[in-house]
Amino acid sequence: MLKKILFALFLCFDISLTFAADLPNGYPNRPIHIIIPLAAGNSIDNGVRIITQKITQNSGMQFVIESLPGAAGSIGADKVAKAAPDGYTLGVFNDSILTMVPNIQTKITWDPIKDFSPITMGGKIELGLIVSPSNPANSAADLIAFAKKNPGKLNYGSGGNGSPQHIAMALFNSQAGTSMTHVPYKGIMQAATGIAGGEVDLALIAVSSLKGLSDAGKLKFLGVASQQRLAQFANTPTISESGLPGFEFTAWFAFMAPQGTPKPIVQLINAEVKKALSDKDVREKMLIQGLYPANNTPEELQQLIRSQLISYGTLIKKMGLQPE
Repeated sequence: MLKKILFALFLCFDISLTFAADLPNGYPNRPIHIIIPLAAGNSIDNGVRIITQKITQNSGMQFVIESLPGAAGSIGADKVAKAAPDGYTLGVFNDSILTMVPNIQTKITWDPIKDFSPITMGGKIELGLIVSPSNPANSAADLIAFAKKNPGKLNYGSGGNGSPQHIAMALFNSQAGTSMTHVPYKGIMQAATGIAGGEVDLALIAVSSLKGLSDAGKLKFLGVASQQRLAQFANTPTISESGLPGFEFTAWFAFMAPQGTPKPIVQLINAEVKKALSDKDVREKMLIQGLYPANNTPEELQQLIRSQLISYGTLIKKMGLQPE
């Protein structure tokens, strides 16, 4: 057992030495700026803070986190794409920014493949179906039945055109055979507040974003979009079992760097994120946020982005969503 522990420590030490030998200018010798193109306080923002706090504890690396929402993430993504590729500006993007927005917005000023160097996935995000408390629906089946009897009457909120919430609800519409109107907000928390205030009728949003409002009775939680029930919401059925068989939608978020960032820096951040995600306390804190820790290699992440760009492009075209 002792030999295994010593060998593991040797490997970590050896990897650190390898990175240190190749890192430019004593990197990092100042705080690393992380741009999250989403509103502050959402599940990804909270998850990134949990991860980076652990990295700081492990390595001493310092981070400054900036939330820069707008245009479904395009504003923040553009800032990261145009930043100096020196490892001192990184982005944390949801899958929408990298694989959905480019398929639905024609005026973006960056390319998801050419302008970024993938680092690693940070986690997966489960979504929940919510309606306002005054809505008579108590299940996905109730909601679908009402929507079919009243085509065009219901509207759903999202964090913006091409956001995961938008694509998830468009897929819901398509599979359920319903017609509901999309109402984009600047961020998903504004959409959730809009539902609580009666501005819009429903949404599919990250379960962590809805918990507070749901617990306070300001939202009604009808189901989760995961394949199976979530442990922290064991009494809440899946959408598939409560009215729309086969429906599933899971999002994710990832650490990205400007294209041209030195490979040793990418490898270092990848290793530090992976190490942080292996910590039991980090994993538990993320699960409370409705985030499911997950990481991969830069190459695996790049392949995921490429494949989902194609698959979501096909889906968006099939659903008839028009580019803006």
